[in-house]
Amino acid sequence: MGNLFSFDNGFFTLLGKLWDVLILGILYIILCIPIITIGPATTALYYATVKVIRRDRGYLIREFFHSFKMNFKNGVIVSILLLLFYIIMYIDRNYARTLGGTLGYLFFAFLNTIIFLLIGMTIYIFPVLSRFQISRKELFKTSFFMAIKHLPTTLLLIIIIGVFAFFCYIFNPFILVTPGAVILLCSFPLERIFKKYIPQPSLEADGNSLDKWYLE
Repeated sequence: MGNLFSFDNGFFTLLGKLWDVLILGILYIILCIPIITIGPATTALYYATVKVIRRDRGYLIREFFHSFKMNFKNGVIVSILLLLFYIIMYIDRNYARTLGGTLGYLFFAFLNTIIFLLIGMTIYIFPVLSRFQISRKELFKTSFFMAIKHLPTTLLLIIIIGVFAFFCYIFNPFILVTPGAVILLCSFPLERIFKKYIPQPSLEADGNSLDKWYLE
């Protein structure tokens, strides 16, 4: 009976994880209000979800704001660039719909393909930013490369996001748990991909491996 009410009990552990998902979702929504902060907020959300919720390392809010501050500048710049890309694609796509004939159809199909790849790259770009210290140019290239090379996973991630977006549309309060839940589910295939690009940890002078929590 003692184990039933222990905080180490699996039920209470699950409740704790769900509470963490809710807290992260609320923090994320608040920090996304200025729009251009969506980038660093998403980066922090992914970082805290994987490190704290999945790996049980560190403290939730501290790790979230640590990543938010560390990636704030790059995250904001990337957010603005992506927003501009989407605006351009939206304008071009609307224009293509007004064109007739074969040329208009081909242009419309081409733009839809570009938008799909842009969405795929966007899904990868902030998790990549949370994990790798690379230039903004390499960040875009790496994310685009991953989205294409791991196309089945990209499609799966788009479906996961789409399903949660649909539930938010039909039941608005669901948006409170959606950010954390989506990132948590997406982190499983994403982490399998990231491990392929992360070198094995080196040894410290005393022969002990560095604490690479993300390799677990």
